[in-house]
Amino acid sequence: MIAMGAALFLPAGTFNYWQGWAFLAVFGIAALAITLYLMKKDTKLLERRVYAGPTAEKETTQKIIQFITSIGFIAMLVVPALDRRYGWSIVPMYLSAAGNVLIAIGFLIIFFVYKQNTFTSATIEVYAEQKVISTGLYSIVRHPMYFGALFLFIGMALALGSWWDFAVFILMTPALIWRLFDEEKFLTKNLQGYVAYQNKVKYRLIPFIW
Repeated sequence: MIAMGAALFLPAGTFNYWQGWAFLAVFGIAALAITLYLMKKDTKLLERRVYAGPTAEKETTQKIIQFITSIGFIAMLVVPALDRRYGWSIVPMYLSAAGNVLIAIGFLIIFFVYKQNTFTSATIEVYAEQKVISTGLYSIVRHPMYFGALFLFIGMALALGSWWDFAVFILMTPALIWRLFDEEKFLTKNLQGYVAYQNKVKYRLIPFIW
């Protein structure tokens, strides 16, 4: 949270950036609530989520993808901060508030994913005891966590008050789709029953669309 705050307020050149404070509050409270839940209910999943980033991945392609998305996430903080500083665009207050609601919804979706699938690692891997999850959100789309991330990223741009932040999200999107396809390729090869699950649940990311 300190690093995220620095990425927001240093480029903005001011602490008078209410969108940044509101975003940090919503993001921080949601992340803390989920962390406390996992500390009490599923410490193994918490360990799997903490060990993340480019260096945690085993496959070269995933190292590249994680590097791109990590830079993209930082950019999604820095760009709206610069927008705040130089006044490139103006997002109405009610849309910024709506953005924080979208962030909360995104975290809620991710929370349900954690409850339904204890093997939701931050890296792409398969555990010996892992089984295909096909109930709950997984009965609607094959990658519900990515679906939740859509709410999070779109919400960030609105919450932080920058239309230019959508350009950063669009630039990130190919890397996110690349990761999704690469993950499916890996699971098809290494997780028993995943091919049958793909045939059962047609939509990858967005219900009734794709």
